[in-house]
Amino acid sequence: MLTLTENASTIVKTLTDQAPQDDAGLRISSSNPQNTAFAAAVTPEPEPADQVVESDGARLFLEPGAAVALDDKVLDAQVDEQGAVSFAIGALA
Repeated sequence: MLTLTENASTIVKTLTDQAPQDDAGLRISSSNPQNTAFAAAVTPEPEPADQVVESDGARLFLEPGAAVALDDKVLDAQVDEQGAVSFAIGALA
């Protein structure tokens, strides 16, 4: 299962707390058949087939292809000086 760093959990929670829905989460989907490119967006709820990952109050919704591709990975996140969020995917140590 995808794990989140402390930074990623904090940033995902901050992003989803801005949504009006209490159960909102960050949905990660695969944007190509090889599952090597991903898109992320705050959504009000998971799709029926999504895998839900919760970590320290952060909620991620992984579409099925992304869930398989990210099964043994770690999600990290940063906010730059302009306030832009960037995510990085790494291997479990």
